[in-house]
Amino acid sequence: MGIIIKPVITEKQTAITEKLPHRYGFRVSPDANKLEIKKAIEDMYNVTVEEVNTMNYSGKKKSRYTKSGVISGKQTAFKKAVVTLKSGEVIDFFSNI
Repeated sequence: MGIIIKPVITEKQTAITEKLPHRYGFRVSPDANKLEIKKAIEDMYNVTVEEVNTMNYSGKKKSRYTKSGVISGKQTAFKKAVVTLKSGEVIDFFSNI
């Protein structure tokens, strides 16, 4: 498995990208550091990365009530990276559809 798992394309991240067009979010491997993330993005998308901010999200316990009783589970923990590109560069996620 690589360092970059998938791009984050949510309403909140899309609003951030529209406000700041050179900032993108990615879900990354939990043990990856900022230098590895920067190199992976530059190699994968052929862009210049200026800054990488990372966030660790802990898994949360969830439970729901069903006919058969209470079902408990846990969301997975993950790491997110927000990457700022050099001014004027963009990443098109939908170019190969």
